[in-house]
Amino acid sequence: MPRRAPSKSADSTANLGFEAKLWLAADKLRNNMDAAEYKHVVLGLIFLKYISDSFEEHHAKLTAGKGDYAGANPEDPDEYRAENIFWVPKEARWSHLQANAKQPAIGKLVDDAMVAIERDNPRLKGVLPKDYARPALDKHRLGELIDLIGTITLIDPARSSGRESAQASPEGDQSRLTSAATGADKKSHRSVDLLGRVYEYFLTMFASAEGKNGGQFYTPSCVVRLLVEMLAPYRGRIYDPCCGSGGMFVQSEKFVEAHGGRRGDISVYGQESNATTRRLAIMNLAIRGIEADFGPEHADTFRRDLHPDLRADFVLANPPFNDSDWFRKDDDVRWQFGVPPKGNANFAWVQHFIHHLAPQGMAGFVLANGSMSSNQSGEGDIRRALIEADLVSCMVALPGQLFYSTQIPVCLWFLRRDKSGRPPSSPALLPKGEGRNTAFSPSGRGQGEGAAGIDRRKQTLFIDARKMGTLIDRVHRELTDSDIARIVDTYHAWLGLPSPNSGQPLPLGEGRGEGVPPKYEDVPGFCKSATTEEIAAHGWVLTPGRYVGAEEIADDGEPFEEKMPRLVAELHAQFAESAKLESAIRANLKGLGFQ
Repeated sequence: MPRRAPSKSADSTANLGFEAKLWLAADKLRNNMDAAEYKHVVLGLIFLKYISDSFEEHHAKLTAGKGDYAGANPEDPDEYRAENIFWVPKEARWSHLQANAKQPAIGKLVDDAMVAIERDNPRLKGVLPKDYARPALDKHRLGELIDLIGTITLIDPARSSGRESAQASPEGDQSRLTSAATGADKKSHRSVDLLGRVYEYFLTMFASAEGKNGGQFYTPSCVVRLLVEMLAPYRGRIYDPCCGSGGMFVQSEKFVEAHGGRRGDISVYGQESNATTRRLAIMNLAIRGIEADFGPEHADTFRRDLHPDLRADFVLANPPFNDSDWFRKDDDVRWQFGVPPKGNANFAWVQHFIHHLAPQGMAGFVLANGSMSSNQSGEGDIRRALIEADLVSCMVALPGQLFYSTQIPVCLWFLRRDKSGRPPSSPALLPKGEGRNTAFSPSGRGQGEGAAGIDRRKQTLFIDARKMGTLIDRVHRELTDSDIARIVDTYHAWLGLPSPNSGQPLPLGEGRGEGVPPKYEDVPGFCKSATTEEIAAHGWVLTPGRYVGAEEIADDGEPFEEKMPRLVAELHAQFAESAKLESAIRANLKGLGFQ
């Protein structure tokens, strides 16, 4: 597999688009407020704008009263709940707030709007920020921020150049907005996707501004994309027990929709110990219309598992690195492979993930590099037990500087309950469509036909991606689209499955995507398929660099007996040039009176 030339991701968070212009304008309004505090001010308003825009769109349909909406009452909350749209009372609608943005009481008006929305929408109870009236928040700047967020609009791709585009005025001048329609027509163009992009971009920038603390609620989008595309969650139950702001779930929904699925093909289950971060996650998913079960409240996953009976098809997670402050119960049912040490929760998280996997479930998660080789406090024994249980499918070593919370390099673990290559027996694991599962297929194909992939029992794939990525600033790196595609393509070729990037929307043998997957080959310096016996010979260490070896150096075809004399002659010529330069420098120094 030839190495792809690095390219800048089209979706890189470093690209300066309208989101960046909005951010620069919003950041100017921050003044001296701490980023961690300002984050909730801004994101709360973006969410309020989303709720109002969605409401107004449906309100316009009900007011028009055409087709199914004939005779509907646009002020009946049930008309909105039936469409899974939040009801927004008059005092909470964006038009009302923006009309009063310059009033000294705007802070109280926003708080009252948040209270009213929570009152009328039980799903949002206790989620929205309600401290905009506090004296420390400059009300003039708050009004300017409301005007700025009010500039977010969406050009209808059907009525423009055929693709989605957007314009926003950082100065808040409504006259500078570009729109596909005006008047009542304008209300029919939802800005949900655009607001979702703004929300995601602002999360990224706040994580960067907060530095180390930003890692508590945000995983870099390139890492999330890589995790999701490696597991390819077309359909099923997805679980993240330390979900932060919910980025894993958002990317999973994007993946499903990008591959011909529908929102709702996956079920989302999450848990978060930080109450404030949990609220960010609920808003992040709600802004995209994603329903999720986060449990009744925030809770520590180890002290109180909010989904004890869940058996997930996919686990996606970025747990705290090397967490030493965690609660351990020695007789916990989750410790199937050994009791994790009190001083490091890495293998507590790993065993929690495994505990929640369905019989053919799979997991992808981020851990510190030490998890691949540490033998302290029994960690080596737990890692060996995981390998001997044939759970480890793939290990990926990542470059440093990807995370806002740490500069250290990290790794990705990919686990599979079943590495046999047999088709999944659970219909939840397969995409919706024709021939969804051989056991339930209307075509009546047998189990031996349309197998899900190659039997990889007692084998593990190692990928060394430490040289990948592109610096987007002095201290942060991102994986490009081509980097992600190369890793994902390699893993799926090893599995014997079409890659999600292949243009075949469904896995092999599920009624579509028929054909021969690309053949996997070891690439020195990049990837290696190793047996359990080889891993045992390396002391049960899972560091990819131990297995992939050194990158091959291309042979230039010049015979050694010709190359060596040429190189020696070049070296002598360089020595002679060096002597001439030294002589000239000494002469110049002498002319200046220095010996």
